[in-house]
Amino acid sequence: MNTEALMIQTQAADNGIVGQAITYEKIPTQIYADAKDASKAVANEIADLIRAKQKEGKPCVLGLATGSSPKTVYAELVRMHRQEGLSFKNVISFNLDEYFPMKPDSIYSYVRFMREQLFDHVDIAKENYFLPDGDIPEALITDFVQRYENKIAQMGGIDFQLLGIGGNGHIGFNEPGSLINSRTRLMTLDHSTRAAAAMEFGGLHHVPKKAITMGVSSIMNAKRVVLLAWGERKAPMIKAAVEGPVTELVPASYLQAHPNVSFFVDERAANDLTRIKTPWLVDTIEWTNSMIKKAVTHLSFTLNKPILKLTTKDYNDNGMSDMLAAHGSAYDINIDVFNQLQHTITGWPGGKPNADDTYRPERALPAKKRVIIFSPHPDDDIISMGGTFQRLVDQGHEVHVAYQTSGNIAVADDEAFRFIDFVVDYNHRFGIESPEATKIFEEAKEFLKHKKDSEIDTPQVRYVKGLIRRGEAKATCRFVKYQDNEPTPHFLDMPFYETGTIQKKGIGEKDIKIIADLIEKIKPHQIYAAGDFADPHGTHKVCWDAIEAAIGQLKHKNFMKDCWVWLYRGAWAEWDIHEIEMAVPMSPDQVMRKRLGIFKHQSQKDGVVFQGEDSREFWQRAEERNSGTAQLYDKLGLAEYEAMEAFVRWKF
Repeated sequence: MNTEALMIQTQAADNGIVGQAITYEKIPTQIYADAKDASKAVANEIADLIRAKQKEGKPCVLGLATGSSPKTVYAELVRMHRQEGLSFKNVISFNLDEYFPMKPDSIYSYVRFMREQLFDHVDIAKENYFLPDGDIPEALITDFVQRYENKIAQMGGIDFQLLGIGGNGHIGFNEPGSLINSRTRLMTLDHSTRAAAAMEFGGLHHVPKKAITMGVSSIMNAKRVVLLAWGERKAPMIKAAVEGPVTELVPASYLQAHPNVSFFVDERAANDLTRIKTPWLVDTIEWTNSMIKKAVTHLSFTLNKPILKLTTKDYNDNGMSDMLAAHGSAYDINIDVFNQLQHTITGWPGGKPNADDTYRPERALPAKKRVIIFSPHPDDDIISMGGTFQRLVDQGHEVHVAYQTSGNIAVADDEAFRFIDFVVDYNHRFGIESPEATKIFEEAKEFLKHKKDSEIDTPQVRYVKGLIRRGEAKATCRFVKYQDNEPTPHFLDMPFYETGTIQKKGIGEKDIKIIADLIEKIKPHQIYAAGDFADPHGTHKVCWDAIEAAIGQLKHKNFMKDCWVWLYRGAWAEWDIHEIEMAVPMSPDQVMRKRLGIFKHQSQKDGVVFQGEDSREFWQRAEERNSGTAQLYDKLGLAEYEAMEAFVRWKF
């Protein structure tokens, strides 16, 4: 056992482990089912602090963060202000950072972010919130940051500091290499940080290369520090910060030395922590079938041995002797897990007609199924499950693709320009006159010519960009067509999405009704939906919330008794191997066909707007993910395929 491990009393919620357990964690870490629950807990702590300070007649000094992670915390604080009378009149706040250069009215500025997310919705005095100034001359920054530090000191220091964590382990904009004694300063941003922000900025080339940030020392001086992390993409850095050594390569690891720090994470962000990834190394657990699959596959990968070659010694040497005692010999366990994994593999995602379906993931009947593929954006269908999509069509099922949003914000301005020029030139060439259409395109083009960073796209521009995405989606459906069987596209244009910005509205009754009406009209035997639940503000999550709500309204109807729901993942990550309940293999030719289908989305190629931290194009990400899944099955000793798409069944 790791000599650095600490002994703590764990809670019942921590994966069902109770009693005196061994942990590798050097920072107290609270794991919640989702970001919403975690955010409520953090917001309650902040509210309690504000109220306690009010009773004492003292100001409450908050250090605030930006980015996607704290949005749900701010939303809960706003709710508490409106519904519970939480007052912010005694609150003084200092923000962690700001891009440089950055005008305060820009849609990308943190000044605007904080106003839209919190300040404009509560009763905090304008003179009581402070943010780094991204619009001052660079020559004046040294003096500004010193005054910023002095102002914090004059207020008595920060009582509560809220943090997120970057994909490279940064806190604030303290990039890898930042020293623990660093103070507020101008920083050059790491490429990975800029790439991660490209989504908000509409492309990497728009992201500033510098930022003003509070230093590590400034953060460490706060009386209380809480760090938030949502989603599997944060899991490696959470493990590094919580369980790894203190190092400047992971600035968040400096928090191990803070006397009053806690990490609040959701289940996906906690995935790599020892108590979640290998809980049998922490304490006695209940060996359910799911846990056995998780342990056996992990052991197989760790020892680089196929499942059927694992021995009793392998189990005993790796903390699994109690599993053998409870469930029999290594041989029996190996066979059972191997067979379970084998039964997930099928080339018939809609069920194989006239076949025994006892050990198949899908039913044989009805032989021809009605299928709805819900695609949050106009390309998620082909990117995330293109091979399965093609098989469903090839095998004669009635396939409907429901494109839930227009996807208009993901179209670059120059792509819209190109489209507008084509339409206008075509109309002029053939004398096609439509005053209404001409006005839309001319107004869109004029706006794009003079568009400023502080402006969001007009309805006319969003309409044009939506047309581009819609045309690409139709092209994909035509491409997937087999003989006379062509999938039917449905463009839902859910209202929550149409804000013109990354920040979306919550789902409303109209969104849910659109989904429910389509399901009731088609009466599907299968529903495929995006199962990316990590980011509560991501489009995938909001789209799923609408589907879940719609199914909740319809589940009592007779046709829903025959409906199965399969969840796929996005282009960034895949289900863990022990979670997969259906794996659809692809041949090299099918992989190539999927690639060509993705190519139909031309506006998302060659410098896609929302690249994220990954510089590869979507077809490259999808192929690597699919081939990686196939390689995992191969390593476990199952059949070797070129690629695989994976699904988990959601039971309502």
